Amino acid sequence: MEQEIVNRVAKSPLQIFDLEDFFPEGNRIGIDIAQWLWQGVILKETEFRDYLKNHDWSQYQDAYVYLFCSSDAIIPGWAFSLVTMHLVSVAKKVVVGTEERLNEVLYQEILGKIDFSVYQDKPVLVKGCSKKPVPENALILACQYLQPVAKSIMFGEACSTVPLYKAPKK
Repeated sequence: MEQEIVNRVAKSPLQIFDLEDFFPEGNRIGIDIAQWLWQGVILKETEFRDYLKNHDWSQYQDAYVYLFCSSDAIIPGWAFSLVTMHLVSVAKKVVVGTEERLNEVLYQEILGKIDFSVYQDKPVLVKGCSKKPVPENALILACQYLQPVAKSIMFGEACSTVPLYKAPKK
């Protein structure tokens, strides 16, 4: 007699929380402001403003944009803000930093809008593997939202988990 193969993971009360499911799709573009500095190191306000005024901002339409400076220039605090003023009407989001920093900010906004009460008193597995660039800080933030509600939190895959948290018995 053949034994039926039973998927115990599918039958368990385990809730899978996959950060990749919340990854915001869209083009990510970095803008290096060193291209608008005199000799790549000095910001001359008049010339900088002219570069920005004549730049084609339409290429950033509906994109997620991160601003950075690849040179060792000292950039005044208002410079990134001025670039942002040109992007506000076209880009979905603008941050200063790296693409990873951009993704961290996006996840912070997204996770802040999720109703985590659906995980109340349930064991939760925060999925570990991802094909998309999910930043580590997204995992940290997800755990902060899950801990007050979840019965337990594990990290990894259903076949191999690392326990992170177990709620005290009530």
